[in-house]
Amino acid sequence: MFSFLQALFLYPYSFLGKKLLAAGGNSGNVLYDFFIGRELNPRIGYLDLKYFNELRPGLLHWGLYNFAFAYKQSQLPTSGGLPDPWMVLVIVFEGYYILDAVMNEPAILTTMDITTDGFGWMLSFGVLAWVPALYSLQSRYLSSKHSPITTPLDILYFILVVALGITGMIIFRGSNSQKDTYKRDPNHPSVKSLPTIPTPAGTKPLLVGGWWGKARHINYLGDWLMSISWSLPTGFSTLLPYFYPA
Repeated sequence: MFSFLQALFLYPYSFLGKKLLAAGGNSGNVLYDFFIGRELNPRIGYLDLKYFNELRPGLLHWGLYNFAFAYKQSQLPTSGGLPDPWMVLVIVFEGYYILDAVMNEPAILTTMDITTDGFGWMLSFGVLAWVPALYSLQSRYLSSKHSPITTPLDILYFILVVALGITGMIIFRGSNSQKDTYKRDPNHPSVKSLPTIPTPAGTKPLLVGGWWGKARHINYLGDWLMSISWSLPTGFSTLLPYFYPA
């Protein structure tokens, strides 16, 4: 409800005074501009609404949902009052993702959401409702079942999931940190010697060395591997927890 009300406020507010408009949000089509966002950085006083909404509210709600679902699982008759190892693994992995984003919050200033996209319904609903509700599907699914680790096969599966998640973390954080460093300071010692290629538009050259010499969007590969490791603890009886990696 809040994300809808905020979007309904943002569109007419973008017409008040002299505003900096997003390049793609000023088409003249009311429905499209409402959806994509007309104003680039709507502010109330010193409060940048897009920057505030972008990260903390949705991610922290996601974390709170996970803890709530873990508590629900711990109240099952067969749980013994504790969440099972799979729920703990999901909370630790997804908690790392949330903590990593908050700890590296300044890096969001170089992302497309901040630099290019307007702030309309898409981002308002996306960060406040879509993220916490859909990213917590794994813990929500696990909240209705309790599955202790009882066999050597369970242990091996657990170890493989942990290895996959850690691999994703290393790729995701390493590549994103390198990209952010290059965008902020191309002459930084850690990126200065990495190869680049010019762009047809004549903008800042593209980084094609280091992590970015391995794949074009290697940060998404790390993100994807992490999301799979969040979903594998739920088993394979339903595809719903695999929504995000799919």
